[in-house]
Amino acid sequence: MNIIDELEWREAINQQTDAEGLRQLTEEKSISLYCGVDPTGDSMHIGHLIPFMMLKRFQLAGHRPVILIGGATGTIGDPSGRQSERTLQTMEQVQANVDALTAQMKKLFLTEGDNQLRMVNNYDWTHQLNVIDFLRDYGKNFSINTMLAKDIVANRLETGISYTEFSYQILQSMDFLHLYREEDVQLQIGGSDQWGNITSGLDLIRKKEGSEAKAFGLTIPLMLKADGTKFGKTAGGAIWLDPKKTTPYEFYQFWANTDDRDVVKYLKYFTFLDKEAIDALAEKVQTEPHKREAQITLAEEMTRFVHGEEMLAQAKKITAALFSGDIKSLTADEIEQGFKEMPTFEASKEPKNIIDWLVEVGIEPSKRQAREDLNSGAISMNGERVTDVELEVSADHAIEGRFIIIRKGRKNTIS
Repeated sequence: MNIIDELEWREAINQQTDAEGLRQLTEEKSISLYCGVDPTGDSMHIGHLIPFMMLKRFQLAGHRPVILIGGATGTIGDPSGRQSERTLQTMEQVQANVDALTAQMKKLFLTEGDNQLRMVNNYDWTHQLNVIDFLRDYGKNFSINTMLAKDIVANRLETGISYTEFSYQILQSMDFLHLYREEDVQLQIGGSDQWGNITSGLDLIRKKEGSEAKAFGLTIPLMLKADGTKFGKTAGGAIWLDPKKTTPYEFYQFWANTDDRDVVKYLKYFTFLDKEAIDALAEKVQTEPHKREAQITLAEEMTRFVHGEEMLAQAKKITAALFSGDIKSLTADEIEQGFKEMPTFEASKEPKNIIDWLVEVGIEPSKRQAREDLNSGAISMNGERVTDVELEVSADHAIEGRFIIIRKGRKNTIS
């Protein structure tokens, strides 16, 4: 299957500048293509991941991916999809973010072979450019009328836009021209909000290199969940690729809890399963939705892709232990992941009667209630029911000396 055919089957194409021309080019040869990301933070979230999944598909089809980290554009601020100015970061913070994003990207792509990943930073070819050369060599090629008509600018005219962010599309266009000349890049891909920036780059290439220059643009559809809310956001915030921000267990659970209405779409977008496998899972969603086989497969594929096989195994282990109540099978680090959102209390390491201990740490409101709950079997410790009102709780009960997991009733869990 041609890569364009595959992307169309996966419903992953929003707009193309020349659909037939790009299809023909990808059938004739392996091409170089790029996608960019600005270092506005020290981690990507899964919303950022969408165009890079497409870039990875091109790589697996034999094409050569280039990822541009915007060390220069990140200091300016992309106005796309925003109604207000971005807060400018220090150069030191931008560089720290560049380093973090570079490390994340290298984990996701093939880094050896003829089609290995190439990483570039637009700071390298812009930081020595003076303002006179910028205006003469590049600014002269951009019409203010055309720039004002771009959605990324037009949407900001009422609330206001600085000259700095207004100039962003010129810098991104310079990137495409540079990569076309120096890296033989013929295709830029991005989110749907990047259409204006991508087409500006194509215009610049044709003005500088001639109208017959073979360069193309492709955007990915805006992804919304079935309920109309933005993909990748939860009540707790974004789902990050950095395991320190979103643990592998939380990452796994996000995908495992996907709505039935969204799961097939996500399987197409985010996994490398073929059509036959996805069609079979789509059938299971219709006939055996209670088994959630499609969601489990999605969670496994994505956690493996982002965090690796070891972290996937750990996430599944935590999931199984929490479902079965086999808390003692978990390490302290695994407990920290699995119970991250649970209320926690600090307790003294000195031995204390369980009734007094439950009241002291705030699990029970009174000794009377504590005794009642113990006698009725409503209290469990580290997965085991406790009924002995004479039990002395000590540090020996803590898993690896760090956590005692208390469950009160069937729903309330406290660590």
